[in-house]
Amino acid sequence: MSTSAIIFMIISMVLIWGGLILSILHLRKHPDIPMDQVPEDNY
Repeated sequence: MSTSAIIFMIISMVLIWGGLILSILHLRKHPDIPMDQVPEDNY
């Protein structure tokens, strides 16, 4: 692999994993449904 390919791969991985981590953190702080309204599964 050339140096430019490795740099591009690292940048791409940081963007993908960073976006995933940021989206998880955002969803933990701002859930779509409030946790007190989540139905319980009693099977």
